[in-house]
Amino acid sequence: MLEKSLTLLKKIKRNFFPFYKDKELKFVFQKLQEGSRSDKTVARFVGGCVRKYLNNDEVDDIDIATILSCNEIKERFYNTKFNIVDTGIKHGTVTLVSRKHKLEITTLRKDIETDGRHAEIEYTDDWKVDSERRDFTINAIYLDINGKIFDPQMGTVDLKNNNVKFIGDPQKRIEEDYLRIIRFIRFKIMYDSQVEATTNNAIKQNLIGIKKISKERILIELYKILSLKNFINLNETSYLREIFSLIFPEFANLNRLKRLKKIVSISEISLTLLLAVLLIDKENNHEYFSHKYNVSNDVRSELNLLAKNLKLVKSNKDFFTNDIEKYIYLNNKNHLLNLNILNFALNPNCSLKFFSETLTAILKSKTHQFHINGKYLMDKGMREGVLLGKVLRKIEDEWINNNFNISSERIQEIIKLNS
Repeated sequence: MLEKSLTLLKKIKRNFFPFYKDKELKFVFQKLQEGSRSDKTVARFVGGCVRKYLNNDEVDDIDIATILSCNEIKERFYNTKFNIVDTGIKHGTVTLVSRKHKLEITTLRKDIETDGRHAEIEYTDDWKVDSERRDFTINAIYLDINGKIFDPQMGTVDLKNNNVKFIGDPQKRIEEDYLRIIRFIRFKIMYDSQVEATTNNAIKQNLIGIKKISKERILIELYKILSLKNFINLNETSYLREIFSLIFPEFANLNRLKRLKKIVSISEISLTLLLAVLLIDKENNHEYFSHKYNVSNDVRSELNLLAKNLKLVKSNKDFFTNDIEKYIYLNNKNHLLNLNILNFALNPNCSLKFFSETLTAILKSKTHQFHINGKYLMDKGMREGVLLGKVLRKIEDEWINNNFNISSERIQEIIKLNS
């Protein structure tokens, strides 16, 4: 009930205080308008922020389109509280950063020539021409600082109907940038909409083009897909599952989503845990994925640790019972919570009852701290060095295996035996 009330309050706030009424944003638009006639539209919001505003979703990333050049934008904001970052000068993009906002401002443009990865562009002051080079109709809706919509591609109609459509010919749009195939899949999952036959054919005919796209760009889109709350329902749409599997053959375990859905929602688990659920198997598929896409060291390490400890779960029947506090100490409580989810998702013989009991046990278990350190051992007469480290590990191991207890006499005995 409380959650529903908070959601309702957020919606009311967004309706009465839309994002474009923010004082900083008004200042930005005033600066962009300087030196131009008041009846000439110099800048508009575009893309995700407009789409989210119209859908009553929370607006986070803000993109602004303008008829001004990069140099003109930079001149307007020189000596203001905004930091100016040349994030994409060759593509006509400047980023303004303040404590509150990060705004990408891009000059209107049209694509002159494309090769599926890069585009040769030409700047324009024609808003309709700018809209024609964008990917989907729902991403070509513009909004001015007063809340007035400019919708040359009828994107508002498609947004209302949860319809994701390429602008113009799907074949041509895809050939301009093959990453649009993956973006199309992302938006289709996001809005849970059907796929038209012409788009279906265009995507299948151009799948080979994805090989031209850098692994970095693909991974960014993949992470966005995996973060969607509707991703957990991917198996319910055979077409989307088929295309997703063709693009990402490493994800051969999509059926595990059905078991995962029984216990959590996507928003309740980390991206790395979801990757673990979909990738970890007997063939060490997660290692291949990590290498192929050059994932971050943090993601790689967490996947490897989950895979390693999952083997222990399978080989040690006491892992989640008698040994639970030991493994909480060796890892941490959050890791064991993730391991419990992973074990349930991957093991069809694991019952909901066992999962729930294990969850309760993990949450109720103590978190122990080892208070013996090198200084303690040196105070007992040991010298600093390699041997001290070995003795410390021996004492810690015995402390763990003795249910987190060890007497000072036993510590002294271990020191004598190893001095």
